[in-house]
Amino acid sequence: MSWEIVIGLEVHAQLSTNSKIFCGASTAYGAEPNTQADAVSLALPGVLPVLNKGAVERAIKFGLATGSHIAPRSVFARKNYFYPDLPKGYQISQFELPVVGKGLLHIEVEPLSGDAQPYGKTIRITRAHLEEDAGKSLHGDFHGMTGIDLNRAGTPLLEIVSEPDMCSAAEAVAYAKALHTLVRWIGICDGNMQEGSFRCDVNVSVRKPGQPLGTRREIKNLNSFKFMQQAIDYEVQWQIDTIENGGKVQQATILFDPDSGETRMMRSKEDAHDYRYFPDPDLLPLEISPEWIEQMRATLPELPQSKQARYVNELGLSAYDASLLTASREMADYFEAALNVITPSPQSSPANGRGGELENQSSISAKICANWIMGELNAQLNRDGLDMTQCPISAQQLGSMLARILDGTISNSGAKEVFRTMWAEGGEVDAIIESKGLKQVSDAGAIEKIVDEIMAANADKVTEYRSGKDKLFGFFVGQAMKASKGQANPAQLNEVLKKKLAG
Repeated sequence: MSWEIVIGLEVHAQLSTNSKIFCGASTAYGAEPNTQADAVSLALPGVLPVLNKGAVERAIKFGLATGSHIAPRSVFARKNYFYPDLPKGYQISQFELPVVGKGLLHIEVEPLSGDAQPYGKTIRITRAHLEEDAGKSLHGDFHGMTGIDLNRAGTPLLEIVSEPDMCSAAEAVAYAKALHTLVRWIGICDGNMQEGSFRCDVNVSVRKPGQPLGTRREIKNLNSFKFMQQAIDYEVQWQIDTIENGGKVQQATILFDPDSGETRMMRSKEDAHDYRYFPDPDLLPLEISPEWIEQMRATLPELPQSKQARYVNELGLSAYDASLLTASREMADYFEAALNVITPSPQSSPANGRGGELENQSSISAKICANWIMGELNAQLNRDGLDMTQCPISAQQLGSMLARILDGTISNSGAKEVFRTMWAEGGEVDAIIESKGLKQVSDAGAIEKIVDEIMAANADKVTEYRSGKDKLFGFFVGQAMKASKGQANPAQLNEVLKKKLAG
């Protein structure tokens, strides 16, 4: 009998406020230890927390983006535990009444097995609550001692808890990636996993089909999608082997070691009652009015799924292309800006009954634009180790170049030369085309003259072609392109060649 895998995620997204959740200290990354720890961060006697409105607004935006219930009244609680980098001896969090309740997130899953097909799935979100981060223990900087850096203490977090709806490493990674894209898309978190702005805890258990849920173990602080997959795969196999060998899985918090590819136990897992939650007496209940929710709704951009559907329905792109173009908001914005240079905006009303023609033109333009961004542009970004925000070619420049392909000014090979020049040196598209002599020959008379000369110089091959050797057509195309130095318009050249060779 096979095993079923059950996975749920708890994701900590650091909110993009300039100050901490309960005080005015900075949240900037990389400062010298303890230089951003004020009296509240240090938990000095007599200090009181004051809630950061910006953190609440970002939580509301997340709730709206996932169709979640937003509580009109939520409560902050004290989560009590001792750790050296937790100066108060408790963490301010939310327990029974979180700010964001149940919601949904749709994911597209790329199975890790090569023969499996991609599929969609909806993951239930249990809750998302506000809390403060703890400080950081520095174990390697002091011989025989541990240093404490409280710069992170009080940094605002939104902890997003899913239902145990995932049943493979591929689904867990797809969910984490979708969540990562979403929080960056709506501007509530920068998503920098290396800096700890987006961290995932993964709860994993196994069971036989039809049996109750197994005992879960929580893999803490995964900050890489690759490591998440490796950690889950190892942990699943470890639990199965343990049970099949007569052992028993104990609830625990574990860590993943990327060097060994193994998980190891950190501590036995605490339950909620171990933390002795109770409402924080220094903070009033958080009340969110319907008007405040609507104000936040008005600030939301078009969401990835909505944009994907529009690209498919209005621009004629495939679902796969649409999903790649919306992998980040920066890429989607770049695509739309480049496309708007080539074609009229989709909002423009068709004139003189040319709606179908404009729609077809828009579809062709969208496809060539998508192909260049996902192909040539993305490959060059990867080669140079850049992201979309560092692209040296603006969307307007790319759109102008693509417009010159579509109007026949340059060929695809000429466009690649323009692209390389813009990437390395910058410059305007038309000026590069002129200076490098890349303009296509589209004059029918000039093309006919080239074809006549090629046919005269290869009369024997003309005879062979006319006797049935159709494959020689490529030879004539190559010779004509060579004679025109690659500047003959391919479509016109093919048309003239077919006509002339037919006799």
